[in-house]
Amino acid sequence: MPELPEVEALSGFLRERLVGRVVARVDVAGIATLKTYDPPVTSLGGLSVTDVRRHGKFLDIDVDGLHVVVHLAHAGWVRWKEKLPTTPLKPGRGPIVLRVHLDDESGLDFTEAGTTKKLAVYVVRDASEVPGVARLGPDPLTLDRAALDALLDEHARTQLKGMLRSQSVIAGIGNAYSDEILHVARLSPFALAGRLDDDGRARLFDAIGSTLRDAVERSAGLPASELKDDKRAAMRVHGRAGQECPECGDVVREVSFADSSLQYCATCQTGGKPLADRRLSRLLK
Repeated sequence: MPELPEVEALSGFLRERLVGRVVARVDVAGIATLKTYDPPVTSLGGLSVTDVRRHGKFLDIDVDGLHVVVHLAHAGWVRWKEKLPTTPLKPGRGPIVLRVHLDDESGLDFTEAGTTKKLAVYVVRDASEVPGVARLGPDPLTLDRAALDALLDEHARTQLKGMLRSQSVIAGIGNAYSDEILHVARLSPFALAGRLDDDGRARLFDAIGSTLRDAVERSAGLPASELKDDKRAAMRVHGRAGQECPECGDVVREVSFADSSLQYCATCQTGGKPLADRRLSRLLK
């Protein structure tokens, strides 16, 4: 799933190409993808793109005051085309769920792989009208230490992994970067937020900032087509179960859940004790 660094880079990539261009029309091939009807998607025709920005993991394309807000979900993406195909989209067929035509024959294809379709597109007058945007917590790139301490106190009984992934607590961090942040901070994914001492809180704060800023800087300027591969290549522990930890050389371990998994290093993060591979696991004794 694209997370804060990839959506930040994607917004910059699209801003360079879209701002000042006029939307000719929008074709919808995946009806379930479009979550709003007022204003209608047809109202975008003839309007100019004025900005592209990010809210957490949401992409926000400002079209003369109307906002096309996109949540890419697990398998969604945006593909820039210098020249769009002339063949019409066939509803319900293929990976393209929505196409934005610009007045110079270029445009965007919003695609989604797999059979589970969760990519969501909203056309609204203000981005805050999108429920997911309205619920977002603070952006981690602007989070200061006092604000993080307050969140840790407020969610004292929440495991760190779950707290970092909760968009209403901190916006933009998902499964991959929460693994990376906790590895850098040398903290167990199942440690309770309220039990962190001052040193642990300091390490977590530093790891959030350094991990995300490094990823944003690394991704800046990359073509949209390269962002996913760049993310995978840069991971330290996420998606690397069975490989060596880059810090200590121990094997990277995994805990699997019904619909996701996490990766960690026992030597770096849990005092050498492996975590039991089951939901809501605690340290093996």
